[in-house]
Amino acid sequence: MALGGPGQTVAVVKPAARGGALTEGGLSGMRTESGTRTQSGMGTPSRTQARGGMTSLSGREPGAYQPHALHAGGRTYLETNCYTDIIVELLHACGYEPLAMLGFLVRIDFEGDQWTFFKPPPEDLELLFGLDIHEMQPYRPLPVQIAEQIDRGRTIIVELDAFHLPDTASTSYRAEHVKTSVVADAIDIPNQVFRYFHNAGLYELRDADFRGVFRLGEELGEPLVQSPLSTGPLPVFSAPSVLPPYTELVRFDVGLGLQGEALRETALGLLARHLGKRPRSNPFERFGEHLIESLPALLKAGLADYHDYAFATVRMAGSAFELAASHAQWLLGEHGARATAAMGEIVGACKVLGFKLARRRPFDPEPMISGLASAWTRATGALEEEVG
Repeated sequence: MALGGPGQTVAVVKPAARGGALTEGGLSGMRTESGTRTQSGMGTPSRTQARGGMTSLSGREPGAYQPHALHAGGRTYLETNCYTDIIVELLHACGYEPLAMLGFLVRIDFEGDQWTFFKPPPEDLELLFGLDIHEMQPYRPLPVQIAEQIDRGRTIIVELDAFHLPDTASTSYRAEHVKTSVVADAIDIPNQVFRYFHNAGLYELRDADFRGVFRLGEELGEPLVQSPLSTGPLPVFSAPSVLPPYTELVRFDVGLGLQGEALRETALGLLARHLGKRPRSNPFERFGEHLIESLPALLKAGLADYHDYAFATVRMAGSAFELAASHAQWLLGEHGARATAAMGEIVGACKVLGFKLARRRPFDPEPMISGLASAWTRATGALEEEVG
């Protein structure tokens, strides 16, 4: 969540008048052009859209943004996990169909104490959409790096503290410190405004939240010192006690994204490959053994322990198979009906199991686990018949 490594300096720019443009100089000599960044092709940003000091990848306004149908009402799990959700919305904003990437979900497994924290494989994203996602080094002020990469038609995925994210108002905002991943969409450094994809949409933060999320001086209570690298009288600070965040660079220029039948054929091949690497034994049977063993202690534990357990287990599994069912429906249509129905059983049972755990009363999970295990066998078997 820091802007640089130990001993590095970070500039803090006080808010400027609204609509003021960045010019050459200032933070690390960064330049923001006024004008519109067009797209050279579907899903390939090549120039930014900027208004005043705003450097933007998509040019979209948070209030007018329409999320993908995977994040629309009527779903059991409107949000899945922070990483998969932001990839869904990034692809959607770029004009691609994120449903195509979800075949990997047939591989999720019970890992011994939790279900797989599922993330779209980078190699699948490159093959389907021409996206290259890889780790980058946040060795300079993060707002500057974000603005520069967006200006190049790229973006950054970064782990931030949800304490400063206004879209988490019902959970973490100003309440608890929780790491979460976001995709940078736009930034205005002088006016301290940041727009980001997170969970099920596009959001904006500013001012104190901007300083807090990027770990700028006064929000940390650390002394301000003048950096010899500064090109002007900018207040800067050194934050050697703060770890830098995990950051990834997203490039859109490693290949042409697929569309139409080519996209479906490639997605079908990926589903077949992932299906061949699914768990060798029934993961719900193993989960059931763990749940029966853990249930007495879990019922005695606090509410926070329940939420942590539920997110790592029934919610993770339920949301994964809801996405997988949507993938099968998109890819196979009526030929995937049996698999889709079986995965729907998994989603419903995970939801009910979560409610039973929330009541914090003793119950016998065996019948539900048996049903989940049966549904998994039928779902994967039906998929194998269609694509194997």
